[in-house]
Amino acid sequence: MDFGEAKRELKKLLKLTRPEHVGRLLHWVTSSEEVVCLLKDNRCVILENISEELRSFLPPDAMTPSETFTQQQMEERARGLVHVDGFLYDENLLDSMCEEGTFSRNICLECGSTRTRELEFLSHSFSVPELRFLFLSVLPDLSGRVLVDVGSRLGAVLYAGHVFSSASRLVGLELNQDFVTLQNRVIHKYGFGDRVQVLHADFCSQVDLVQNADVLVMNNVFEFFLEPPEQIRCWRFLVQNFRKKGSLLVTVPGLDESFRQIQETLPCDWLEELPVNYDLYLTSDSAQNEAFRQIHLYRVM
Repeated sequence: MDFGEAKRELKKLLKLTRPEHVGRLLHWVTSSEEVVCLLKDNRCVILENISEELRSFLPPDAMTPSETFTQQQMEERARGLVHVDGFLYDENLLDSMCEEGTFSRNICLECGSTRTRELEFLSHSFSVPELRFLFLSVLPDLSGRVLVDVGSRLGAVLYAGHVFSSASRLVGLELNQDFVTLQNRVIHKYGFGDRVQVLHADFCSQVDLVQNADVLVMNNVFEFFLEPPEQIRCWRFLVQNFRKKGSLLVTVPGLDESFRQIQETLPCDWLEELPVNYDLYLTSDSAQNEAFRQIHLYRVM
């Protein structure tokens, strides 16, 4: 049954339901644990298990002591911006932590005052729902294709690519040896090594890999990890080498915003932005919806 057929059947069901029970039915569909269990995707369960295991190795921001530059960048940002890794901590888990008093979504503007505002969250990883959206709705069938994740960190894109796609090869590029070690541990434990590989390498050193990649994923990849001149060097390397016709580029945020942040004008006439149907995964969670809308897809012309 495709989406159109399911939609028609649901309308029929609602028409057959007694009016006084329609509200209860809709509430059950949108909030019942029974429905959640029915819809639970085993592939998501695998990713959630990995996420749970990684939480025992990392703090909520998923940063290691060796990431001194990144920590400095975060500290220099305006008060009220915090890094919570989206792959490790989903919205339900954060809600539970708030209820327990171990986490807060608000900051006090004046210590001891009731004047507060909501915190702004930043993640350098995709959440499990975002990964599902990326591989099942944004990207096409990846059979026989090579996907490269630039700055793979925890390896979330690589694990999701293994369970959600038929990509022939999934390669992570990571500068931090701590994260390379962590990813290899997961890859070995879950048997992902048949298609997944992590390279401890600088993006700009991988000319052949980038030139032959079918899909390149870049999620907040340079801004918090490299000085501005290094960021510009990496973007220029991308412009020069990611040129294979038909190859796909996934970025968070969009290229316009990334280039604006480094105050650099780089040519984009070799790319066309493709439409993404964000409505497929819109929820009542405005923060999650905004995260989906930050995913941009481009194709090399």
